[in-house]
Amino acid sequence: MLPPLRPIRRFCHAAAAASPAAIASKTNTSATCSKQPPKAIPLQECALSKLKAERDPAKLFALFKANAHNKLVIENRFAFEDTVDRLAGARCFDYIEHLLEHQKTLPQGRREGFIVRIIMLYGKAGMVKHAIDTFYDMHLYGCKRTVKSFNSALKVMTQTRNIRAIEDFVTSVKSKFVIELDAYTVNIVTKAFCEMNSLDSAYLFMVQMAKLGIKPDVITYTTLISASYKKNRCEIGNGLWNLMVYKGCRPNLTTFNVRIQYLINRRRAWQANDTMRLMLKIGIYPDEVTYNLVIKGFCQAGYLEMAKRVYSSLECRCNTWNLTY
Repeated sequence: MLPPLRPIRRFCHAAAAASPAAIASKTNTSATCSKQPPKAIPLQECALSKLKAERDPAKLFALFKANAHNKLVIENRFAFEDTVDRLAGARCFDYIEHLLEHQKTLPQGRREGFIVRIIMLYGKAGMVKHAIDTFYDMHLYGCKRTVKSFNSALKVMTQTRNIRAIEDFVTSVKSKFVIELDAYTVNIVTKAFCEMNSLDSAYLFMVQMAKLGIKPDVITYTTLISASYKKNRCEIGNGLWNLMVYKGCRPNLTTFNVRIQYLINRRRAWQANDTMRLMLKIGIYPDEVTYNLVIKGFCQAGYLEMAKRVYSSLECRCNTWNLTY
C-alpha cells in the first residue's frame, strides 16, 4: 500500500517556500567570503619582497622596523641577516644597533636562540662590544644564559684577535655565571689561537680546560696537529698525535688526512701510503682527498706505477660507492 501523498506534498511546499531564503542566505554568505581577501599572508610576503628589493639604507631600516612584530620577517633568518649585512655594508651601524636593541625588548628576546642570533649578527657587523654587552645583559630580557649563548659570544670575541681579551672573557664568565663550558668552547679558542700563530697559547688553554674536567675531543687535537705541521713543528705534531691516542681519543678521517698531507709535503710518499693502509686496518675508510694526496706523493717521487695502483684502488672504491648508493 502506497503512503499518503499529502504529507509529502506539504513537505515539498515548505521546502519550496524556504529554499529562496536559504539560497539567498548562502549566496550572500559566499559573496561575503569572496569579498574578504586573505590579508595576512600576502602582506607578510610583500614585506619580505620589499626588504629584498630595497636598496636605500634609510628606507630599508624604516621598512624592517615597521615589520618588527611580523613573525614571517623576524623568524626568517635570511631576511634578518641580509638586512644587517646590507646596513653594515653601508656603514649604518646606528641603524643596526637601533634594530637589534629593539628586537631584544620584544617577546622573542626571552628566547636564548634568538639572543644568540642577535649576538652573531652584531659579530657579523663587526660590532664586538655590542655582542658581548648583549650576552652580559641577557638577564635584563628574562633570558637564561647557557653555554650556547656563551660560545656564540666567545666566537665573536675571537674576532678581536686579542689573546689576553679572549682569556679574560673566559675567566670573567666562569667567575660571574654558573655556565658549564664544553669541548666546543675549547675548540673555539684553540682554533682562534692557532690562526693567530700562537700554538703555545692554544695548547696551554687546552691543558687548563682539561684540568677543569673539560676533555678535548678529536677536533681539538686535529686543530693543534694541523697547526703544528703547518709551522714545521713536526715533533710537537707527532707528540700531540701520541697524546691523543694515549688519552683514548680516536683519530678520525680529517686527522689522518692532516697527517698524510704533512707527509706528502715532506716527500714521504711511502709513509703516507702506510698511513692510509693503517686507516683501513682500524676501520676508517679513506676518501677522495686521501687517495689524491697519496697519488700526488708517488707522482712527485717518481713512482708512477705505485700512483697507478693507488688510482686503480680508488676506481674500485668509487664503483663500490656507486653500487651502494
